Amino acid sequence: MDLQTRKLDFIREILNIKSEKLFAKLELVLKEEQKLDPALKEKLTARALKANKNIKNGEVFNREEAENRLRKRLGI
Repeated sequence: MDLQTRKLDFIREILNIKSEKLFAKLELVLKEEQKLDPALKEKLTARALKANKNIKNGEVFNREEAENRLRKRLGI
């Protein structure tokens, strides 16, 4: 499904919202997303892309390995 179709589907869903609380939450998410510093957004996107690449290449750690690496980095 292309982006334009997704947008139209989303708009239809928004038009059917009956809950003021849900609508307020959606507004807040949109406003917060628009506030995100472009440099930070770019950095987070780059990190996510790198993480996906690492996962594809099998460069992952289980929880115990990750905790041990973190302890080592923190000197704990």
